[in-house]
Amino acid sequence: MSNHVEGKSIVITGGGGGFGKLVAERCARLGAAITLGDIDGAAAEAAAAAIRDGGGQAQALATDVTQPDQCKALVKAAVDRFGRIDVMVNNAGIMPLAFFADHEAAHPAWLRCIDINIKGVLNGMVAAYDPMIAQGRGQVINISSIYGNFPVVGAAVYGASKAAVNTLGESLRLESRGKIKVTTIKPTGVPATGLSASVVNPAASVGILGQNAPDFMAMVAELQAGTFPPARLDPENIDYASLAPEHIADAVVYAINQPWGVSLGEITVRAAGDHFIL
Repeated sequence: MSNHVEGKSIVITGGGGGFGKLVAERCARLGAAITLGDIDGAAAEAAAAAIRDGGGQAQALATDVTQPDQCKALVKAAVDRFGRIDVMVNNAGIMPLAFFADHEAAHPAWLRCIDINIKGVLNGMVAAYDPMIAQGRGQVINISSIYGNFPVVGAAVYGASKAAVNTLGESLRLESRGKIKVTTIKPTGVPATGLSASVVNPAASVGILGQNAPDFMAMVAELQAGTFPPARLDPENIDYASLAPEHIADAVVYAINQPWGVSLGEITVRAAGDHFIL
């Protein structure tokens, strides 16, 4: 297909690792100019340096997305260096799964989830809004989750934060029709991103697994033991069981790689054989 990524100025939060870093690498190879923000400034700079070493254009800025001024500074850095901001990817997020019964341990993580997953996305959208409206076009891509589709046990706050992301994005699309296009990406479970490190109670994943929980837990045990059938980790296999982060990054790039007048509103990517019921 045509390369609609080349020449675009793309800002990515949470760009020091996970989906953000992968999207940055792919877009840089297609000729985009990348501005990475991450609360871990060293990780963001390392990712940007690797892109520059490969002949691409990239810069990095330590960015706490819970702070509106830092999000605005990140966008300003893109505009100052590359002349504009074409795409804002609000990727930073955490996943503190826990039951209400876990509130003593989970409450601080839940509050941080609200700050990062809701306020952080809002801050990124607001930071990009004025420059995009002024230049007459732009694209916002928000990383949501299938957890935002329906409420389930074990994910009250995380699911609510992702439902808020869905609503924020759709509201922006409606308000800025013809100026800013909005894409919501909904990953399923992607263990290799490290997002699971923010889970408070692993048992809380039962809400998204339902009747498939025993089979999923057996798969995890086999993966840890190195006995899981390799064929089920091959994306060419219809029974592909555990999605790799590269496939989510590819979906983000696909959403960017469209003509300006074409907007992909929502993309869910799952392994064909995954265990998640949402």
